[in-house]
Amino acid sequence: MPDEGRYRELMTPANIVTTVRIVLIPVFVFLLLAPWPQWVPDPLVAQMVKPLVAAAVFALLALTDGLDGYLARSRNEVTNLGKFLDPLADKILVTAALLALIELGALPAWVALVIIGRDFLVSGIRMVASVERQVIAASPLGKAKTVLQIVAVILFIVKGGPLVQGLGPSFVLAGELLAWGVMVAALVLTLLSMAEYLWKSASLLGLPLSVGKGRADRGTGGGSTEGGGRRDGGRRDGGKGAGSADREKE
Repeated sequence: MPDEGRYRELMTPANIVTTVRIVLIPVFVFLLLAPWPQWVPDPLVAQMVKPLVAAAVFALLALTDGLDGYLARSRNEVTNLGKFLDPLADKILVTAALLALIELGALPAWVALVIIGRDFLVSGIRMVASVERQVIAASPLGKAKTVLQIVAVILFIVKGGPLVQGLGPSFVLAGELLAWGVMVAALVLTLLSMAEYLWKSASLLGLPLSVGKGRADRGTGGGSTEGGGRRDGGRRDGGKGAGSADREKE
């Protein structure tokens, strides 16, 4: 059957990994926010294990991004479904983690506002570029800020747990400084990558920035990419593609 054959082409290993990552994001949020002490017989053990388990699940979900990228490149498989799902999975994962940390009182809301607002802005520019069939040059800042955001989230999850708190005031202070140091670095790269994206898309958006002239080039595939990530392994999806997404680090 044609529909069944098309389904098999879309549901490649890389796309399956990306889909599982999205499905497991609510599980991570549940583990981080759920009242463990009410279910586990020993409340002390529950409080100590809870942040470690949540951080481990978050790290695992973040690492699967590299796995589906490897599968897509090694198998030379690219689909439009994958191009859509892969960057979406990263945005949902980081956004969910930030909102959960705000709910716990571990992170001020303005941090999430900067990161999420920047993603909305860049996504809007990418949509305009796609309509105009232009490609905005990739930037390593996109990948770097994503890595720092993930590390910062893990540190914020762990630093408030009883395990760190029980090590003494000096360790608590060191954990606090380390977590905020990485988060500040992530915010700096987030703003820099946003500024770079605006600069490169100046001519596309009609902004009065002469330096932006000619930075957005005409492309045959539409859309734009930022940061290093999964690239079309050589074969594009033209109704017969089989595989996963172009990893776009925004």
